[in-house]
Amino acid sequence: MSGGRDPNHAAEMATDSDPGRAAVASAYQRFEPRAYLLNNYAPPRGDLSSPDGVGPWKLRCMAQTFATGEVSGQALIDIGSGPTIYQLLSACAHFEDITMTDFLEVNRQELGLWLREEPGAFDWSVYSQHACLIEGKGESWQEKERQLRARVKRVLPIDVHQPQPLGPSSLAPLPADALVSTFCLEAVSPDLASFQRALQHITTLLRPGGHLLLIGALEESWYLAGEARLSVVPVSEEEVREALVLGGYEVRDLRTYTMPAHLRTGVDDVKGVFFAWAQKTGVQA
Repeated sequence: MSGGRDPNHAAEMATDSDPGRAAVASAYQRFEPRAYLLNNYAPPRGDLSSPDGVGPWKLRCMAQTFATGEVSGQALIDIGSGPTIYQLLSACAHFEDITMTDFLEVNRQELGLWLREEPGAFDWSVYSQHACLIEGKGESWQEKERQLRARVKRVLPIDVHQPQPLGPSSLAPLPADALVSTFCLEAVSPDLASFQRALQHITTLLRPGGHLLLIGALEESWYLAGEARLSVVPVSEEEVREALVLGGYEVRDLRTYTMPAHLRTGVDDVKGVFFAWAQKTGVQA
C-alpha cells in the first residue's frame, strides 16, 4: 500500500541541507508506531467512555464539521496520517477517493495492516463505535470501517518540507477537495517558520475554496514513541490562526481542548489540543 515511490524516501530528508529538518528526519528513524499507538490511543487517553476525554473531543470536532455538509467532494488527502485512522472516520462518508500519507515506511506498513484487515493490526473498533454514536445515523461500526477501507485508495510517502510534498508525479488526484492533518506539522517542524512553510507546501495540494481540517498539539515540545524522543515546535492558538491566515485561509472554526491532569501521562508535555477548520481562499479556475 506504500504507492509507487522509493521506499527509502525517508533517507531523502536526512540529507536535507537544512540541519534542523535533517535532525528531525534522523530522530524519526527511531519512531515506533505501536508504542505511539499505546501511548495515545489505548487507555487512559484511549478511554472514550468519558465525554470529557481527548478522544471524544477530537471525534466530535470532526463529526460536527462534516455534519454541516459544507466539507465534501471527490478527493481527500490525509497529510501525515501516522499509524492512525480515527481522523477519517467521519470524513469517509463524504469523499469517495481518500489518500493516506506518511513520511515513514513503518507507519505506512501499520496502516496497511488495518486496511487489509491483517492479524496484528491495531484495533480501532472503539473509535469506530464512538464515531457512529456521535453521528447518530444508525450505522454499525463494521459498516463504518468497511466504508473507510473501501474509500482509502492509496497510502503514499510524503515530505511536507518539500515544495511538492507528494513528489513531482503524484499518484493522488490533485488538487484535492479537502485536506485532513492530525498531529503532523508541529511534530515535524524544527521551528515556527518551518511549520508555516510546511502548511504552505501542503496547501498547494488543495483546490481554491477547498477545506483543511487540522488537529494538533498546543504548547508541546517533545513526545515519546518507544526509543524515540521527538521534538515538537510549541504553538499557541493564536500562532495556529496566524499561520492559517498567512497561508491563504479563512478560519471557519478554531477550538481548543485543555489536557486534564489524569491524561498527562509522561509520554509528552502537551498542554492541550487545537482543532481548526479553514477554507482556502480564491475560486477554482
